[in-house]
Amino acid sequence: MRLGKVVKSNSHCDYIVELDDETSRENPPKPDDFGFGSFVRLEGRDRHWAVGLIYNSQLFNPMFLNMGPRLSSEPDPVFTPDLISETRTLLWTILIGTLEQEDDVAYGQHGIPKVIVPVNTAVYRMTPDEIYRFHLNEVQRPQFCYYSLLLRCGGTFASQLTQQVLTELVDSSLFSGADQRALKVLCKELSWKSTMGAMR
Repeated sequence: MRLGKVVKSNSHCDYIVELDDETSRENPPKPDDFGFGSFVRLEGRDRHWAVGLIYNSQLFNPMFLNMGPRLSSEPDPVFTPDLISETRTLLWTILIGTLEQEDDVAYGQHGIPKVIVPVNTAVYRMTPDEIYRFHLNEVQRPQFCYYSLLLRCGGTFASQLTQQVLTELVDSSLFSGADQRALKVLCKELSWKSTMGAMR
């Protein structure tokens, strides 16, 4: 599902996505489609650019606290200009890698992408299968190599974002054996650090 398009960047791995609304398409995304911690892919018709995670959002409303002049009487029915809605929903997205394709096998390349994603690049919510493929390396072994990147660049909610991603990966049963145990240890350690940090 398409969510919107890239409109700005805050850094090389931090992009702002403008969400599609009723004026730009017939069936715009619903609130459940772009929640906190959602995996997204940034790609155009001819190129895949990056995989990202939604880590923050902002509602942009230029009419908020607008103290301009107002009509003192009922508006003239002859003069009724169309009002254009300028409210927007913006999604902050951290880039955590790319989804590569080799001999009909998809796998993830974790880390900060080298290329710069162009303005107006389409952004789509990833399917469960795409998320699964992103967490496999070239030899189809499970991987989770963007842990430190999330903690450093995930914004104000970095620890909560990382905790949520870890929990969802554990619950998905993508990892097994030693990999699953390592994820659970990471999850418990992060939870403990967050709890102790809040108590200080």
